Amino acid sequence: MELPGRPNSTAAANRLAVVAAVLLLWGLRIVFALVSMQVSQHAKYRAIARSQQEHEVDIPAPRGSIFDRNGQPLAISVPADSVSVNPQQIGDLKVATDLLGNILHLDKTVLFSRLNWARQNHKGFLWVKRKMDPFETERLKALNLEWATIKTESQRHYPKGETAAHVVGTVYKQEEGAAGIEKSLDASLRGKVGAERMVMDVKRRGLDSHVDTAAQAGVPVTLTIDERLQYVAERELKAGVELKHARYGTAIVMDPNTGEILALANYPTYDPNKRPQPGETAMARFDLGVSVPFEPGSIFKVVTLSAALETTNLTPQSLIPTGGGTLSLPGRVIHESHHGFGTITMQQVLEMSSNIGAIMIGQRVGREKLYEYARRFGFGEKTGLPLPAESTGILRPLNKWGATSLASISMGHEVSTTSAQLARLCSVIANGGMLVRPKIILKRGDKVEPTEAAVRVLKPETVMKMRMMMEGVVLRGTAKSTARLDGYTSAGKTGTAQIFENRHYTHLYNASFMGFTPVTNPQLVIVVTINGTAGDAGMGAAAAAPVFKAIATEALRMMDVPKDIPENIADVKPAKNDKAVEDVSIADLGNGSIMQEDRTVKELQAEEARLLEQAAAEAAEAIPAASSVPIPTLAFAAPVPAPPLVKAPPVVRTPAGPTVPDFRGKSMRSVVEEAAAEGIELTIEGSGVARAQMPMPGKPLRPGERIRIVFTR
Repeated sequence: MELPGRPNSTAAANRLAVVAAVLLLWGLRIVFALVSMQVSQHAKYRAIARSQQEHEVDIPAPRGSIFDRNGQPLAISVPADSVSVNPQQIGDLKVATDLLGNILHLDKTVLFSRLNWARQNHKGFLWVKRKMDPFETERLKALNLEWATIKTESQRHYPKGETAAHVVGTVYKQEEGAAGIEKSLDASLRGKVGAERMVMDVKRRGLDSHVDTAAQAGVPVTLTIDERLQYVAERELKAGVELKHARYGTAIVMDPNTGEILALANYPTYDPNKRPQPGETAMARFDLGVSVPFEPGSIFKVVTLSAALETTNLTPQSLIPTGGGTLSLPGRVIHESHHGFGTITMQQVLEMSSNIGAIMIGQRVGREKLYEYARRFGFGEKTGLPLPAESTGILRPLNKWGATSLASISMGHEVSTTSAQLARLCSVIANGGMLVRPKIILKRGDKVEPTEAAVRVLKPETVMKMRMMMEGVVLRGTAKSTARLDGYTSAGKTGTAQIFENRHYTHLYNASFMGFTPVTNPQLVIVVTINGTAGDAGMGAAAAAPVFKAIATEALRMMDVPKDIPENIADVKPAKNDKAVEDVSIADLGNGSIMQEDRTVKELQAEEARLLEQAAAEAAEAIPAASSVPIPTLAFAAPVPAPPLVKAPPVVRTPAGPTVPDFRGKSMRSVVEEAAAEGIELTIEGSGVARAQMPMPGKPLRPGERIRIVFTR
């Protein structure tokens, strides 16, 4: 009998069992969850925890430096501070935007948009500005913002400024190669980026860091360029281009025996430390010497005559009938530069740069052999220089030659080349007949760059004859008053080719000169090309040869090459009334271009051969056998005095008072010297290269004001 008011023991037991079961299931659920989190889903939750507590940051690798052959730095990386923020820690985005925008000189609208986007997307890291000015770093550090982190990176700097800019190149913001060696060797110069993990607390403040992968510095590169000679080449090229009011120019200095490029200059140029400026011509950043081909004009006659010496019975003394100065071909007329030369020797064809003489010689050589020798000299193929966008030039296959192509190519038209290819051509004559591959990398790290074996192109006896004839160009021919050196023998060839633009040949020229010195033991090959010259003063002898002379004079002195002409002979000058004959190939083409015409009609080829034979026969009728006729003495027209240059009146500007100079990017010595010359007082901090200054350049310079300059290495 159950007592009244006392609960049923069975019901109580059941309730206890239910509670126990619930507690057991709950415990099992907890255990299962713990096992799942700690075992089966351990990796997942560990990754989530890491994403909340850790942040991985790249460690930039220092970019490899670029040096000239004497160890002078042409491109280096200097330390620069960058700032990042944690958007989740920032209290008021508008206040942060105003603060950072004022200090870092950033667009506040853009900055606020970036910060807001990062916060909405739960980003805990955002770069605000990379590579700050030292003054910006100083002001930012003074604020001690807990949500901002300052990290030291590297910034590319070019200590020599414009010197060798086209060879060295430049980089993008993230130090990715954009031009020159910086681009072509980007993979080895850039190195390998490292990785660092930063541990943060709940407020996203850094507690600890761990380097997962160390950064590997890029491999330094040593160029064959001589910075001193590069500076001279750029200086003289600039003077030559500006003197002739030309558009642009190129100068290359090469060792003919090794193929090493000692200088490769282009004008206009640019400063790789600066971004492209408003109004800056795009041509300023082109490496014209390897990227922009042009018709070589009379320089190509070296190939034509070399082929003739090896494939025909012609010798330097062979008589060549050139007639009265004009030659009619199917659809066009070829002119000499001023007048006819009559019958002259093959040597005089080169010295006087006779177009008709070159055509007559080319006819003896023939299409197949002339094409073969042009290929031997490297026309129509890249030189192999490790520079971006190198051009092959144009040398069309024989089945693409037109009716008058043989005549055109014999005198340097209907073929295009780069200055680098011309340096290679000239080196064949200078080094004894070997085709060398131009070289611009001397070492990568401590490893010397291998030199490719040269290939024989000409016989030694042919080379000696060509040297003698090319020396005659300087002694008696087109360059006798402009390319002769004091104390040294020199040899070369002028070239002047009309520029083809807008579907017709213009009255503007590509003026070129390629030469070597000393003649008996050549140490240097120098090629100069100036584009956009005009008139007699803009031809190869008058525009390009003087630049060759100026560069060669300095280069021989720098290299301490012994003189090979006695002093009393070196002082001999050409007579004042002894005018050099210019070399320009003029063809009456109407509105057509021999570079674009597609005429390959066999009848026209036959007519060309008939006209050439007729011209040769008519010119030879007046003389008996060549062996019994003395070499005629050539009489040249009296020189026509050039009109005096009229200088434009100087532009008068009202001075606005002295302004603060721009010292950034200069060495401490340069800054001190410039400031002393201007009477400016300085406050100097650090050492190395000037990174920042206060007041900024262009600001009014107050009397007695000191300029504060920060230097870093």
